[in-house]
Amino acid sequence: MPAKPKSDRDRRKYEFIDAHRKQFPVEVMCWELGVAPSGYYAWLKCPLSKRAVEDARLLRLVRASFTARQGIFRAPRVFLDLREAGQTCSKHRVARLMRENGLRALHGYRTRRWEVGKPAVLTPNLLERQFDPTQPDMAWATDITYIGTWQGWLYLAVVIDLFSRKVVGWAAGPTIHRELVLNALATAVKQRRPRGTISHSDQGVRYGSDAWRRFCRSNRLEPSVSRKGNWSDNAVAEAFFSSLKKERIKKRIYPTRDAALADIAEYIDQFYNPTRAAQPCGRSQPRSIRRRPPAPAAPQSRLGDTARSPQKAGNSNRRYFPIQGRMRQPDLMPHPPVRPRALDVEVTPDANPVALANRARVLRGHPNGVHHRVRARGEHLE
Repeated sequence: MPAKPKSDRDRRKYEFIDAHRKQFPVEVMCWELGVAPSGYYAWLKCPLSKRAVEDARLLRLVRASFTARQGIFRAPRVFLDLREAGQTCSKHRVARLMRENGLRALHGYRTRRWEVGKPAVLTPNLLERQFDPTQPDMAWATDITYIGTWQGWLYLAVVIDLFSRKVVGWAAGPTIHRELVLNALATAVKQRRPRGTISHSDQGVRYGSDAWRRFCRSNRLEPSVSRKGNWSDNAVAEAFFSSLKKERIKKRIYPTRDAALADIAEYIDQFYNPTRAAQPCGRSQPRSIRRRPPAPAAPQSRLGDTARSPQKAGNSNRRYFPIQGRMRQPDLMPHPPVRPRALDVEVTPDANPVALANRARVLRGHPNGVHHRVRARGEHLE
């Protein structure tokens, strides 16, 4: 029985042999190319396989369906058209035929995709997600958001001190021009009078303008810009906008921009700055924070005897709890030590020894420190 071509690679070899059969012997070329002479002669009688012939027939039907639908149907819908016409094939075969022959459905407006993670060219990222400075006015975060009203959008720009998480400057207006962010930063500079403070923002047009950089240099500020498309680099400002909209804006409807402006001013000046808790500062009020208190000393072990076994000596309540990416001492979050308790397992004459052993293994590995004691029926444990 003649060998059949296994792939298009074999067919290309057969075509090469057929093109050079007058120059070289067929058997020698088949030996060098790794194919059987019988397969070559079978290919001469039928160059196309049955599957290739079937693909050519299906391709004509796919083209007819694709043209009749004005080129907007993709492979799944073309497959359904063929099924309704009584053809037997798979959707993956239809997709392969359309892909190999360049039949692509028409799309709507193409969404432009930006590459994420590229740093800015003119301004570096000086902050690098260090959202926990040790002193006030070491680093500021600024950003812009918008609030919907019946009159139109109201744009809000804020400047936040990363140490106290207090809004040290903000401005609002009906437009999103560069004067909006400059007014917010000027308010913060007038109140705090910084020196060498990092002013971090995203890669917006307003923060990359020449007026912004000249204002930062003239007021002893160090501009810093997030990476492109990376909102986590400015997470503090994004978190403030999230709290503002969840706690105040989304609960109300503003008929005018003045009503929205008055409500935002009341939220920032009378609620957020005086009473809103700042989680990274030990849940203290932002207005009362001036210097981070030192961490208290670790409590002394209550065991007293350090010559005991390591397992007992290690149960001295020296545990660490991750809070905001840092390790805090247990005295800030007191947790009483867990005392092991004993559970009695009653052994009866008809008890299964395998089940009893499994029960003992589970009790010994209990997270609450359960100790296992086995007693027979009628035995008294002290």
